[in-house]
Amino acid sequence: MEELVALCKRRGFIFQSNEIYGGMQGLYDYGPLGVELKNNLKQSWWASMVYDRDDVEGLDASILTAPNVLKHSGHEDTFSDPMVDCKSCNLRFRVDQVPEHCKPEDLTEPRQFNLMFKTNVGPIEDDKSFAYLRPETAQNIFTNFKNVVDSTARKLPFGIAQIGKAFRNEITPRNFIFRVREFEQMELEFFCEAGSDEDWHKSWVELRLDWWEEQGVKRNAIELYHVPSDELAHYSKATVDIMYKFPHGLEELEGIANRTDFDLGSHSKNQAELNIKAKVIENKASNAKLAMQDLDSNKWKVPYVIEPSAGVDRGVLAILNEAYKVESLEGGKERVVLGLKPHLSPIKAAVIPLKRNHEGLVSLAAKIKSELQNLRLGRILLENSGNIGKSYRRHDEVGTPFCITVDFDSLEDGTVTLRDRDTMEQKRVSIKEVKENLQKMLNKATNV
Repeated sequence: MEELVALCKRRGFIFQSNEIYGGMQGLYDYGPLGVELKNNLKQSWWASMVYDRDDVEGLDASILTAPNVLKHSGHEDTFSDPMVDCKSCNLRFRVDQVPEHCKPEDLTEPRQFNLMFKTNVGPIEDDKSFAYLRPETAQNIFTNFKNVVDSTARKLPFGIAQIGKAFRNEITPRNFIFRVREFEQMELEFFCEAGSDEDWHKSWVELRLDWWEEQGVKRNAIELYHVPSDELAHYSKATVDIMYKFPHGLEELEGIANRTDFDLGSHSKNQAELNIKAKVIENKASNAKLAMQDLDSNKWKVPYVIEPSAGVDRGVLAILNEAYKVESLEGGKERVVLGLKPHLSPIKAAVIPLKRNHEGLVSLAAKIKSELQNLRLGRILLENSGNIGKSYRRHDEVGTPFCITVDFDSLEDGTVTLRDRDTMEQKRVSIKEVKENLQKMLNKATNV
């Protein structure tokens, strides 16, 4: 973990937030390369969920959330952690995470700490004029269910996907970007008929395993945890957690939950008419019936929902951990390589003039860079450093799949050197072929 943290700061992936003022625990900022990696991961998820399927719609809902939403979702009553203070080390821990060095007699009685952030809404500060910063992206998917159905004419089964920020007042944020107070989630709520939910649940577990493998997270680094019934969330019929071997240990990367009809049922009006199977609290505030009508029987039914929910930040950490390696070279030398899948790499290719600030070389390199950037494959970088060896090592370290070197022969015969990050193999190709070669190599690597 220390090596990853150092690399992330050194190369501009991730910085401690507010660092010049001592930093804030549990908050991180994504730098020039980090924001590219993060966006590439989100784009890959969005493409697989929305573009590659014909049964999913997208959504981007507000962060500020009305108290009624989180009251009827159960968050106001359940979204808290029992915490204890250790009188010996003066630290605070969740009850189930007290370290062995803290003796039971040194611990205070458990106290509940609410994990949701509140903020004032409007000019008057009182107990009635507030909203929550959403603790998850799921609830506004449920509250928009009728809007999406009415505007798209969707029929079951179908899903609604969303990527967005969520906020939790973690008492003990830790392990770099694994557990933080401000983070992003990639969540799908997939609505289906009651009775088909268990098959869909199994199907989504396999689909999510396949997707993580496509991002470079190997199956042998993953374990599935079937959450026991006595540990399930209040809304869950069954949950399977995808557990990944992070540097600090085996922890959750993504959860796939069968939420039954709890959520739509909780946010619906006229609940008594809907034959809701889940245990929900009475809702007199909602003005919508979040159900679908059976055209044959004319009866209303509340769909069940399967929820694959993944943290973007945890995904970034897992992918960095899988990609990071130190390789031995000839002469006792080493190189650090981020073996990122090319579709995730922050920089797709670096165009490097052999001699720094040489007018002819830099001009030609800039022209090649511009032409490649117009392909919209991702970020293409003009690297005018003048030291080809150091440039290669730097781009190995940040995961750039390909480097294109423009030398004096390039000015004469119109060829450049194309270097592969993983094999370090170099080949001469004509400038005209660079576009085709780059597209072909990126597409091949992406589809592995």
